[in-house]
Amino acid sequence: MKSLFRGAFFRGVSASVLSLGLAACTDNPQAMNRPGDVPPSFTAPSDKSSPIWPKAGWWANFGAEELTPLEETAQKENLDIAAAAAEVLQAEANDGIALSALFPSLGASIGVTRSGSNTPGFATGTSRVGGRAINAFNAGLTANYQQGFFGTQFFQLQSSREDLRAMRYAAAVTGISVSSQVADEYFSILSFRERIAIANANIAAAKRILAITQAKVNSGVSSNLDLAEQQAVLAQQESTLPGLIESERESRYSLAILLGRAPEGYDVKAQNLDGIVSPAVQPGMPSELVLRNPAVAQAEAQLYAAHANVNAARSTYFPSLNLTGTAGYGPSTTLSNLFNSGNFIWSLGAGITQTIFDGGAIHARNDLAKAEEQQLIASYRKAVFTAFQDVETALGTVKSNDDQLALIEVETKADAEAFRISELQYREGTIDIISLLTNQQNLFTAQQSLVQTRLAKLEAYIALYNALGGGWEQKADDAAYKNQLDWWPL
Repeated sequence: MKSLFRGAFFRGVSASVLSLGLAACTDNPQAMNRPGDVPPSFTAPSDKSSPIWPKAGWWANFGAEELTPLEETAQKENLDIAAAAAEVLQAEANDGIALSALFPSLGASIGVTRSGSNTPGFATGTSRVGGRAINAFNAGLTANYQQGFFGTQFFQLQSSREDLRAMRYAAAVTGISVSSQVADEYFSILSFRERIAIANANIAAAKRILAITQAKVNSGVSSNLDLAEQQAVLAQQESTLPGLIESERESRYSLAILLGRAPEGYDVKAQNLDGIVSPAVQPGMPSELVLRNPAVAQAEAQLYAAHANVNAARSTYFPSLNLTGTAGYGPSTTLSNLFNSGNFIWSLGAGITQTIFDGGAIHARNDLAKAEEQQLIASYRKAVFTAFQDVETALGTVKSNDDQLALIEVETKADAEAFRISELQYREGTIDIISLLTNQQNLFTAQQSLVQTRLAKLEAYIALYNALGGGWEQKADDAAYKNQLDWWPL
């Protein structure tokens, strides 16, 4: 009966303190409350026929057979994702620590002491003073409960809950970023391989022309100047290979690290960007982006955590309630008599504490919490504006790369035809080597630029998917999340 009464008593006190705390709570700050903070729509050009907002698993739309397994491996094995998941567990544990402050602490003890002296002694009921050594047994329970009248512990819990949300959203940011990096590195590997193949093809063409030039010099039709110029072109094209080969190797290493493995020996099968498409996507309303970009959601949770800290700091101006209780048996000279009803003792205590003078510490902590909140209001506004900027920039880059790629494709086709004709004319002796060298260099430059622009276009679409949240939605994430640690005290 006593334990039931005690439990009901503590629950009643906790509910009273929480209600007082809630009454003292102020609403979360509205950081985006100025006219024009959230534009009605994005202004950069976009494909209005494409789907609105990306879906999870967006990388499958690029048509790269190897990419999906790589992305799935990265989500399971990437070390940055693993570290972010561990930070979420830490935030869960801190949430449990903050929750424990709303409950009383209970402790149990049992002990024995042995005492005596060399002088004659005499018995005093349950003990003996002096004389031979005697034992004294005791056992008991202690309880302690402390709460601020205006919800200090509740606001601290609220801050921990928002910190947990922020860590969860930070993990989502990491996951989306890793997905983008995997796609970027994979396409970079293929583009470097394609550029290496182009360089080798142009080297072969340069060697073919060099052989023709050597034959003309031997027959007296051309001079050694023509031969030297073609030798220089061949050496220049060969000099591009080592850098391309090293860049391809470094991209493979980077991809291996993203997959959570050592770089040595790692490789992919595909050799070029053939067959890879750029899947279009368009944004919805800017106001929706706030709930689809985990970086913005993280900044919001950090702001709300700071606001809870402001409330917690404000509540320390007011008194706090302290409840203590002890119950136990002892002392007894024998263990068998320890739990006799005659040995039972108990005490209950209650008190209210209020700081009178602390050298301004409470006031300074309150000012600190307010200043941190102001800082995070600015950080949140910047996070939202940056999210809008990322979308606008990605949309603009997609459009410019599309336009540029179309023109470079025309240029490359024309340069290839010009080089083919000039090589035939050089063989027949109707043009000099200068015209041939010019057309050869133009073709090589255009082919390399074409591959680089194709890669830039793919990277622009990846950046757009990333800027649009990568298929993440705050409501769905919150609904699906379950605590992984079992720290509920009841």
